[in-house]
Amino acid sequence: MARGQSEHSSLEPEKFGRFHLRELLNSGGMADIWIVSDERMKTYALRRLKKELRFNFTARRRFVRGNKILEQLAGSENIVGYVEHGSDYLLMDYVEAENLKLLFARHDPVLTQNVAQIIIDMAAGLNAVHEAGYMHLDFKPENVLVSRNGAVRLIDFDMAQPLPEKPVKFSKNPGTPGYMAPEQLQRAGIDGRADIFAFGVSAYELLTNKKPFPGESPGEILAAQLRESGPVPLRELNPDVPPALEKVVMKCLEREPERRHAFTGVLLRELQNALYV
Repeated sequence: MARGQSEHSSLEPEKFGRFHLRELLNSGGMADIWIVSDERMKTYALRRLKKELRFNFTARRRFVRGNKILEQLAGSENIVGYVEHGSDYLLMDYVEAENLKLLFARHDPVLTQNVAQIIIDMAAGLNAVHEAGYMHLDFKPENVLVSRNGAVRLIDFDMAQPLPEKPVKFSKNPGTPGYMAPEQLQRAGIDGRADIFAFGVSAYELLTNKKPFPGESPGEILAAQLRESGPVPLRELNPDVPPALEKVVMKCLEREPERRHAFTGVLLRELQNALYV
């Protein structure tokens, strides 16, 4: 997991089970993430369910389910490393890294120096999720860790769902509006192509520092997605983007799922061809 995602805290207890809490990395709506060490002084990242959610069985069930999905992805090169989990914690490999959103915000040179490999590795990570039989459903820059040498790890599988053969509707609408596909925002059935759309939004943002469909609310974002003109072509905002890469990313952002890449494996192959990797 990543260092520097939020301010340190000295208010938390010094121990959690057999682990010593060393530094608070991030505090989200469901869990806090700490750098911890065990009795052998080995360092890990520990994601701990928030205390106020201990008796929220819906939140606990989602938390545990996400941990179990990560366990199934253990060993995937572009997924954060799984160690173990319990009913209220997840232990992961500690990676000296930051999330893509923070790196965007400060125009970190690690992005420009490694942009092609980052894009390919994001797609490889997403493909690993799909090959394991799941949709991520919250693919966005905050859930992509990048190390100082440009290595990518995907995180946070709390919203993941089994990958269906045909689009399915969910009673709740998982995800983050700015990265949701039009069919998600319209509460229609979704499948793995919703993740491909979210990948396209993230890649577009990485290459241009702009969102393809700006808006402050889900309604505004959907209206931007449904405009006939579509998003501004990548190369109008960044002429350094190779035409073949522009074509692949813009295909991810097609309004109709049928016009996107059918599978993440196809997307990954097209990216590798476009970037001569």
